[in-house]
Amino acid sequence: MVPHQYRRTRYSGVTPGFGWVIAACDRTSCSLVDMDAERLTDERSERDRFLREHYSSPLPEEHLKSFPGLDYFPPDISWSVVGDYEAVDPHDVQIPSTAGMDNPYSKVGSLTVRIGGTTYKLTVLDDGDGDMFVPFRDGTSGVETYEGGRYLSVNVASDAQVKVDFNSARNPWCVYDEEFICPLPPAENWIQERIPAGEKMYLPHS
Repeated sequence: MVPHQYRRTRYSGVTPGFGWVIAACDRTSCSLVDMDAERLTDERSERDRFLREHYSSPLPEEHLKSFPGLDYFPPDISWSVVGDYEAVDPHDVQIPSTAGMDNPYSKVGSLTVRIGGTTYKLTVLDDGDGDMFVPFRDGTSGVETYEGGRYLSVNVASDAQVKVDFNSARNPWCVYDEEFICPLPPAENWIQERIPAGEKMYLPHS
């Protein structure tokens, strides 16, 4: 699932997920971090198909016919990293939004990752339907990617070492249509380093 994102005029609904990109490791999988290239290709194709064909697509109708598919950074195994997930008792926190106001989201855990020599403890939120996600910004935000950051889905229920694949980072719906109101990353989820992986900024084709 993706986080609840609202049109200013009506509720947008919740759309299907596109693969899990933060997942608990088994006994061996975190000893050598890998990137499932086939899974990533399928995930990206499915996302393009959803945006082009699904009735809940956030793309404005005038963009559908010319939609060529999303633009991504090339897959890069170095952005499939290992982190540590720590569950917390769910509690509401105020999260900024593209509407300029804070909204309550349930914090369900923290994800600790080390990037470029810096350790980050990222807030993990419930998306409103019981699934989890991490909104984050990085050094590409506002340059190569959306200035408001991107999202990663999480699939882990308790404290665990996890694989974090930034190749699956995706844009919120407000990138495609500014009528949507989307949650933005809290300050602790701002990563200073560039993460050239995942979805780039969407530029509509005429």
